[in-house]
Amino acid sequence: MTYDRYPDRLQGPMSHGQASTLRSLSIEAYQPKQFAEDLTAEEAARRIDALRQEIELANSF
Repeated sequence: MTYDRYPDRLQGPMSHGQASTLRSLSIEAYQPKQFAEDLTAEEAARRIDALRQEIELANSF
């Protein structure tokens, strides 16, 4: 996924939806340190993508 498509949106803080998703995924992946409240929207999107991929990989076994 590319993150340069909407640069203005990604510079600001993560949205409430991103925070909720990231918190849930980090708990599901047993990586609670992946969640931090002060992330930018871009960093939150990257972490969400990475956690989803990791969970998908773990579920494939």
